[in-house]
Amino acid sequence: MLKDKTIVIGVTGGIAAYKSLEVVSRLKKLGANVHVIMTEAATKFVQPLTFRSLSHNPVIVDMFAEPQSWDVEHISLAEKADIFLVAPATANLIGKVANGIADDMLSTTVMATKAKVVFSPAMNVNMYQNSIVQKNIIKLKEEGYRFIEPDKGYLACGTEGKGRLPEPEEVVASTVSYLLSPCDLIGKKVLITAGGTQEDLDPVRYLGNRSSGKMGYELARIAKARGANVTLISAPTHLNKPSGVKIIKVRTAEEMYQQVFRYQAEQDIIIMAAAVADYTPQSIAENKIKKSNGLTLELERTTDILEKLGNEKGEQLLVGFAAESNNLIENAQQKLKKKKIDFIVANDISARDTGFASDFNKVVIISTDDQIEVAKATKLEVADRIFSEIAKTLV
Repeated sequence: MLKDKTIVIGVTGGIAAYKSLEVVSRLKKLGANVHVIMTEAATKFVQPLTFRSLSHNPVIVDMFAEPQSWDVEHISLAEKADIFLVAPATANLIGKVANGIADDMLSTTVMATKAKVVFSPAMNVNMYQNSIVQKNIIKLKEEGYRFIEPDKGYLACGTEGKGRLPEPEEVVASTVSYLLSPCDLIGKKVLITAGGTQEDLDPVRYLGNRSSGKMGYELARIAKARGANVTLISAPTHLNKPSGVKIIKVRTAEEMYQQVFRYQAEQDIIIMAAAVADYTPQSIAENKIKKSNGLTLELERTTDILEKLGNEKGEQLLVGFAAESNNLIENAQQKLKKKKIDFIVANDISARDTGFASDFNKVVIISTDDQIEVAKATKLEVADRIFSEIAKTLV
């Protein structure tokens, strides 16, 4: 996925530095050439040897150490980088860059690069909320620097609040999203649905489907990386929340319907990637249904959210998904026409190595006058391709 891409990771002096080890490992597994620059303080938490073993490259700490080659190292890495990630990013490092201070190898290299720079802050909640730190973050954002929003939770200092470095999987996903994506959705509002709804039968059972929500979550990450203001309406999943995305959790088809139409009017782009139940029980048993010789379920149709959106949309761009097990293109084209939408993304759910629960997908993006086949790729790459097709219509 990241073959021929060079990612430089800056590690600063915080307890979250240990999470950066897995970030490096995951990026290497994706095929990236990873280089690590550590501050002196970072080496008090994790030894450079550990990062060198994972990255398979020398780790730079001292700006005045004997260079590995004749290159001026901070200039060499600054020019090689396709993207520059600082994780964890302390208040100290953020403040340095925001105010033009370059007094160590990491801050100097950040200043020298023309690559995209992504900061993943991690610090005490009060420090993160400090007005000076927030002004520095705003200043850097205005200069084009990107940020991965910290998580809320229990912090190493013993307090709770916003300031945790997100899990490595999320840091990697956000970084790759920024690497793949141009900033062509700035100012756009995007609504995305994801996951599979759950329709209750009794207090312990429900009707559901096999959707993992991965495709919708990757679409949300890419939309955010491209500059959009993203709202993600999610049925139950076990996935990490995409950084910087407003997430609304729902369970049933009716709850998803209510939330979609709560936000629908203000959106520029709506993508219905969720697997919404077509049927729901007519009634929900108050108590657990006991075993018997047989069980008869009486079902009723749920509201077709996509069709209702198609009938009511104005200038909005509307995208649907067609998960089919046969007659893929024919069924998708009929759905496109019937539901009056702009694009439909068709995927074959009978394939064993793509689709539901897989990290990969293979789709056909269909509009009224074109068909684009997207070969098997990660769902993040497929999401980026979908938005590339969407972006063409926004020019």
